[in-house]
Amino acid sequence: MDLNLSGKTALILASSQGLGFAIAERLVKEGANVVISGRDVEKLKAQCRQLEENGLGRAAYQKADIMNPDDIKRLISHTVEIFGTIDMLVNNAGGPPAGSFEELTDEQWQASFELNLLSFIRAIRAALPYLKERGGKILNIASSSIKEPIPGLILSNTFRTGIIGLTKTLVSELAPYNILINTIAPGRIATDRVKHLDQVNADKQGIDIALIEEQMKARIPLKRYGTPEEFANVAAFLLSDANSYITGSALLVDGGMVKAI
Repeated sequence: MDLNLSGKTALILASSQGLGFAIAERLVKEGANVVISGRDVEKLKAQCRQLEENGLGRAAYQKADIMNPDDIKRLISHTVEIFGTIDMLVNNAGGPPAGSFEELTDEQWQASFELNLLSFIRAIRAALPYLKERGGKILNIASSSIKEPIPGLILSNTFRTGIIGLTKTLVSELAPYNILINTIAPGRIATDRVKHLDQVNADKQGIDIALIEEQMKARIPLKRYGTPEEFANVAAFLLSDANSYITGSALLVDGGMVKAI
């Protein structure tokens, strides 16, 4: 399938590692130009070199704290300065801390709101003038918690669900400009974030992390964690010209783990 991504430009938030970087790798291999972002400049430089060595498209980077509105504006401007426009915006953010309702403070709630929802809102607002020029794609990365709350992750359960409300509401406003917006929700994908959460659960129960992984895999019909590459393949389709009629949808990439209809 020809995704027709060659020469198009994607900006990916929080993409120096994990799912964001996996999407960058997939898009560059298809010939797209990508801008990755994060807070560690040296890591961004190294990842940018890797992208250009292994892909057909060009790669650039910009240091950005996505909780800082000025950083988001600079990120948009930097992308346009280098590549001329933005065809694809991928909103991504690190996961909020685990914890129960009674454990979490107002400061943690506020920080999670700014990280996991307000950053997406700000990025969309800043990128819209360029996406409107010739249409484009917005992809919001959430979590399987949009369909089934995850125990111990009340911050994620709350603000990831907010992403769905944002996405669904924007469909009608963006459609006249031929801008498609969707949400992609990972289940147990083998990333550092998932490994961290497994370790938190293992420590809480006083058992080895390998046992936690076995328990989690037993809940997944495919009996394994997904790979970042598998997740990125789905993201690339949603961002590509091959997707011309899917907008406002929330697609789970979870190996069948979530039981909700």
